[in-house]
Amino acid sequence: MVVYEVPELTDDEVDRLFRALADRTRRDIVRRTLRGEVSVSQLASSYEMSFAAVQKHVAVLEGAGLVTKQPHGRERLVRADPATIQRAQALLDQFEIIWRDRVTQLDALLLEETP
Repeated sequence: MVVYEVPELTDDEVDRLFRALADRTRRDIVRRTLRGEVSVSQLASSYEMSFAAVQKHVAVLEGAGLVTKQPHGRERLVRADPATIQRAQALLDQFEIIWRDRVTQLDALLLEETP
């Protein structure tokens, strides 16, 4: 089995990433663009907001590295960047390991004190 090393995120990258994902519209845009490229116009037609507002959401996601925007004729196609999502998952996995270790330590402590 091949194991790939996932580069860690800087604190600033983590802040941008989770700030971007804190908004439900942006999370939905990431979900849609993980399935395939979507034009900004197609995205805008899916929401009850202006085209400019959707563009701003895409810009926030792009700034966090969650999506890329490529010109295709007169349109701009938005595509999710799975590598950034993988890096975020690696960070969350580290938190899960810490949490599980603490629960294991607590279980051991409780077993020691049981008569």
